[in-house]
Amino acid sequence: MSSIIPIAFHNSFRLTLNEKHRFPMEKYELLPQQLILEGTSKIEDFFNPKPASLKHVLRVHEKNYVNRLLKLSLTKNEIRSIGFPLSNDLISREFLIAGGTISGADKALKTGIAMNIAGGTHHAYPNKGEAFCLLNDQAIAAQYLLDSGQVKKILILDLDVHQGNGTAVIFKNNPNVFTCSVHGEKNYPFRKEKSDFDLPLKDDCTDSFYLKQIKILLPKLYNKVKPDFIFYLCGVDVLKTDRLGRLSMTIAGCKKRDEIVLSFCKENNIPVQCSMGGGYSKEIKTIIESHANTFRVAKEIFT
Repeated sequence: MSSIIPIAFHNSFRLTLNEKHRFPMEKYELLPQQLILEGTSKIEDFFNPKPASLKHVLRVHEKNYVNRLLKLSLTKNEIRSIGFPLSNDLISREFLIAGGTISGADKALKTGIAMNIAGGTHHAYPNKGEAFCLLNDQAIAAQYLLDSGQVKKILILDLDVHQGNGTAVIFKNNPNVFTCSVHGEKNYPFRKEKSDFDLPLKDDCTDSFYLKQIKILLPKLYNKVKPDFIFYLCGVDVLKTDRLGRLSMTIAGCKKRDEIVLSFCKENNIPVQCSMGGGYSKEIKTIIESHANTFRVAKEIFT
């Protein structure tokens, strides 16, 4: 087994944003620093992704939408739904994130696992963006794997606290991709789409209940889907401290969730690509610690 876990990161993840939008973006720069400082990762673990090609993006997103993104010609309402001011830097960042997930998927087929410091942009639909998501990185990478003939059956396991609504719509008629979303019942999006399997959770869901559901769910998914690749969206907005979540999980519980999922992938010899997803706790140190746990667990299990 390789001693390196490939991690997609690029300095262009940094954006010039006002104070309102800067906070949720800080983690993309701080997380790699923490991983290297503590010795969980080495500099050689990180790779600079190339932007996703237009060809691969257009396999998932409608041409008219992508063209208007590139021309910065979305309507005010569309930009408001995205939540970020539209800029060329932002568009370039989205293409880089998708490229990192594509490259990570390729690398995971060789190493067993690959990570993306960013990604998990599951609110991006074929024809529109929502909630900080413009291009759906794991959907683009999943379609790429299918198109290249490297895999036949994919499971997208979305454990972000918010439902993967865009992902559900993108693959609603694709029998080769099974979408599973475990999310807060009353969280955004308030109008849910229909995944292949949805598990809505009540407010204040605790570690014990959540982890029990995941332990029950994974074998059922394996028996039903028989995936030969998994995309894991490991958002840490399931924490009680999260400003945009409504569950009551602890940092230790969130780490245990990652242990269960990644151990399942390793034990069943299923390559997995991880995108970080959401994390909006009040203190940035909580966000970094929770995301770092995913990398620590991956190192323990896969190296």
